[in-house]
Amino acid sequence: DHFLKDHAPPADLAAVTAFETGTNRWERLSSWPETGEDGKTDPASLFLQPNGRLGFNKAPASEPGFDEYVSDPAKPVPFLPRPIHLEGDEGYHDWQTWLVRDQREASGRTDVLTYTSDVLTAPLKISGIPTVNLFASTTGTDGDFVVKLIDVYPEETGRDPKMGGYQLMISSDIFRGRYYQGFDNPKPIPANEKVRFRFDLPTANHVFLPGHRLMIQVQSSWFPLYDRNPQTYVDNIFLAKPADYKKATIKVFNSGESSSFVDLPVVTHQ
Repeated sequence: DHFLKDHAPPADLAAVTAFETGTNRWERLSSWPETGEDGKTDPASLFLQPNGRLGFNKAPASEPGFDEYVSDPAKPVPFLPRPIHLEGDEGYHDWQTWLVRDQREASGRTDVLTYTSDVLTAPLKISGIPTVNLFASTTGTDGDFVVKLIDVYPEETGRDPKMGGYQLMISSDIFRGRYYQGFDNPKPIPANEKVRFRFDLPTANHVFLPGHRLMIQVQSSWFPLYDRNPQTYVDNIFLAKPADYKKATIKVFNSGESSSFVDLPVVTHQ
């Protein structure tokens, strides 16, 4: 209307119009991620800690210094609890809404590590790209690492009881371990050696509200969104033989200088 019609009102478009989840509102910003008068984004490291804890302080070195799980390609972690309904199946629409589905099913599995923060007493806003720095080892020579950033709702949510304890996935992605030295340099992971896996999660614009908690989940499969990794290095996974698919024990380090962490783009100075 502004450009094609006579006497149309000004377009009044912001440089950036972004939807902020958590508060569920639209924002008008001068830039992205937020800078200047809109606010400043500072990275804040969120550390995995012993006993399933999560915090902005690195835990001191302690024994054993890691958590572990067994990843079995024959029993991969599904991206949704089965059965998965498609559109038109008795009114269910699991596939269309899987990105916002409750993650409690995954957090109860023995092949998924879960780390949870204390209850927030003030809002925590992130705008931008969370970056994973995972220190891990595997008994195999290849493997995948899925990391999820999750907003955990209070156990009681007043007028919306179905959201009590809900684990809402905010940003998540998978990294194929063979690329730990670059996507142009696939190579076997040295078995039983500590390796740093660094990768970005999708952009988020979210506010973790007071009374909520932050959660990080770590797993090694996300089936059938992503193909199963045989966990034995082969040049072409699509040509892997049945004998190449083997169980692997994964260790994720969580104390001292080897503490795994996620850098969050925290918005400050608003």
